[in-house]
Amino acid sequence: MSQAPPSESRMEKAARCGEPSYVWRAGQERRLAMIRDAVPFLTTARVLEIGCGVGRYVERLSALAPVVVGLEYDRERAVEAAGRLDPPLVVNAANEHLPFDDGSFDVVLTNEVIEHVADDRASAAEMVRVLSRGGRLVLFCPNRWYPVEQHGVYWRGEYRFGNKPLVNYLPDPLRDRLAPHVRAYTRRGLLRLFAGRPVQIVHHGRIFGGYDNLVVRLGGAGRLLRGALQGAEGTPFDVVGLSHFLVLERY
Repeated sequence: MSQAPPSESRMEKAARCGEPSYVWRAGQERRLAMIRDAVPFLTTARVLEIGCGVGRYVERLSALAPVVVGLEYDRERAVEAAGRLDPPLVVNAANEHLPFDDGSFDVVLTNEVIEHVADDRASAAEMVRVLSRGGRLVLFCPNRWYPVEQHGVYWRGEYRFGNKPLVNYLPDPLRDRLAPHVRAYTRRGLLRLFAGRPVQIVHHGRIFGGYDNLVVRLGGAGRLLRGALQGAEGTPFDVVGLSHFLVLERY
């Protein structure tokens, strides 16, 4: 189990674990629609969400699938997530050591989580292990070529939260000094995590964000910008998309 030290601030936890979805807005609804499209058998599936945060997606998925289990590394968030469910099917454990039998789930979902784990290769192996044959893994994670690092940076030993432009364009040694707490993946680097595993690619693409805060600030102009960016998905311009959207199937 993992529990934040008593003296850990919210900013330090954000660096260590990332920030989960605290609210449900258009961006979250759009990703849920992508998950539903990626898993046509969702209504009969056993679903595991790895890194469920405070349980927003688990809550929505529980209305769609007969069995939904959340797994969360941070104990405080796991407790909050459990409070959203009846029964409270949330497990407090590490992604690299999933406490489930082989083939326990038909769907494994991980949404902007693998970049934070201590060992991403071990986490990838565990996700495949607990997936049933014919089951699908749905994964979102940061794209290395998005122009903004959204997880903040460390500067002179101090964590500075917030969007930092062009950090991910730096050479690895410098980028990793500024952002040692979070990874960003190229397509090749992401797929390398699953090389040699019994999975095949169903879909890979890059997507842009929901930009809900931008829409709140800019109104119609924000909606136009969001529409233009999301409209670039599936074109060569999505090389600078916010996140990878990867769907794998176990064979």
